[in-house]
Amino acid sequence: MKFTGTWLITEMDEWDEDYFNMQVQAYVKIKQDGGGEFQFGLVHGYFSNGWLDEDGEAYEFDWEGSSEMDEASGSCLLTLTDKDHIEGEIRFFNADSSGFQARRMKKGKA
Repeated sequence: MKFTGTWLITEMDEWDEDYFNMQVQAYVKIKQDGGGEFQFGLVHGYFSNGWLDEDGEAYEFDWEGSSEMDEASGSCLLTLTDKDHIEGEIRFFNADSSGFQARRMKKGKA
């Protein structure tokens, strides 16, 4: 799957870099089986399944996790802009959403 790997979030529409990199370098990690996790700021989520669109250029998943120690859940849509960059939108159910940009983490680098 083209989306497998760790993607480092470089920009978010609703939050600045000081917030989204507050605890760790913000990321989305996608496993070959479609599961994965993400973290930005005080938000951490896990997803156990996702689905590709028909042409394999977009990946969507539902997630569950926490935001500032409160339970949170939502969905996310990712689109490849090229083999090493994605655009996405992280959505919280009944709350905020934010677009973001991310680049593929090169092996052996953080």
